[in-house]
Amino acid sequence: MINIDIVLLFQAVNFLVLMFLLNILLYKPIRKVLADRKAEIAASKEKTVSVDAEVRQKMEQYEQKLRDVKAEATEERNLMLREARQQEAVVLEAARREAADGLAGIQEAIRKEAAEAELLLQSQADALSRRICEKVLGRSLS
Repeated sequence: MINIDIVLLFQAVNFLVLMFLLNILLYKPIRKVLADRKAEIAASKEKTVSVDAEVRQKMEQYEQKLRDVKAEATEERNLMLREARQQEAVVLEAARREAADGLAGIQEAIRKEAAEAELLLQSQADALSRRICEKVLGRSLS
């Protein structure tokens, strides 16, 4: 059976003192550490979210710059191809003109040489025919 006497009063006082000391020395510091840890975790989560948002924003900027650079490079490449085709056309036209001029010069030289050869052959043919006639007739034609 339970006796209510002075020991119960000492045990109750002892229990209250122990609770008071444990509260001061153990429970409050643990609660403070837990609250600090919770605040630190919340701050870390918040920082993680902000860093994640910043990374996404920078990735979007990077991808946009990459698209812009690719578009610019494609445009520049197309421009260079057009310029190269124009230069090719100019060079080909110049080569055609030069070839036509050269061909015309060669044809003119061939005409001149043919005319000279014809004159030479004509004079040789006249001299040859004169000699043949002189031999056939046996006398000089002059």
